[in-house]
Amino acid sequence: MNYQLPASSFHSTDMRLRLIQFLMRSTQELEVSPNVKYAALSFFADRFYPSLSRLAQGDDTANWLLQPIRESNLQLFALISLWISSKIHDSRPLSVKSLKSLGDKTIKEQHFTTRDFLEAELVLLQVLDFEIGTGNNAFIFFQELYIHFKGVAKVGEVLDFEACMDIMDLLYEKDETSICYSPPCSLAASILVASYVITVPKQRWEFPVLPWVKFVTSCDEEDIIEIVRDILNHVFRPSSLSQGI
Repeated sequence: MNYQLPASSFHSTDMRLRLIQFLMRSTQELEVSPNVKYAALSFFADRFYPSLSRLAQGDDTANWLLQPIRESNLQLFALISLWISSKIHDSRPLSVKSLKSLGDKTIKEQHFTTRDFLEAELVLLQVLDFEIGTGNNAFIFFQELYIHFKGVAKVGEVLDFEACMDIMDLLYEKDETSICYSPPCSLAASILVASYVITVPKQRWEFPVLPWVKFVTSCDEEDIIEIVRDILNHVFRPSSLSQGI
């Protein structure tokens, strides 16, 4: 049943998690690059989704995709976030045909036409005030930091990039460690430090990774330590990594 969501649903961890997992599964189906994936997550999870409580109380003249707001509509907006991100990062962006085909297969409660996809793109851009820059994306900061680290530290060869991305995915899934409440530079530095602790054998911890990221990023060391501690608590919590997408 495709039901209308009450405003309280937008604060629901379960609802947010389902939508984030839907977006992540879609990135796998469409085989998009990490740049596209994390820019889309930033558009959708950090900016669009937090606006829904306000939008749910809008007037009757609002677009039909937002009045009422339904879970299927939000899945459509997740795909639109990927589409916009692909237009920014890919020389050959995703086509509306490929997105509609995926939507037909994965959005069970409602069928969306090509025109609906085009309309949803405009609506999402309006909600974002047409601000679609990706320079403040945590993944961009992390990618630059990771490349720099591999260039200065021999142990960088051991640091597992996929594990770093798994940690970033986990942070998006965990509402209590919401990625939008941390400065992206501090978050990127913390992910690298946490990944170092998790993936580099302890006997090879000769590189002073914490002082190095503090020097390179100018981030506060206490902030990094606090975020790293939270990351490790989530990673090693029994149900954290066992929960599939």
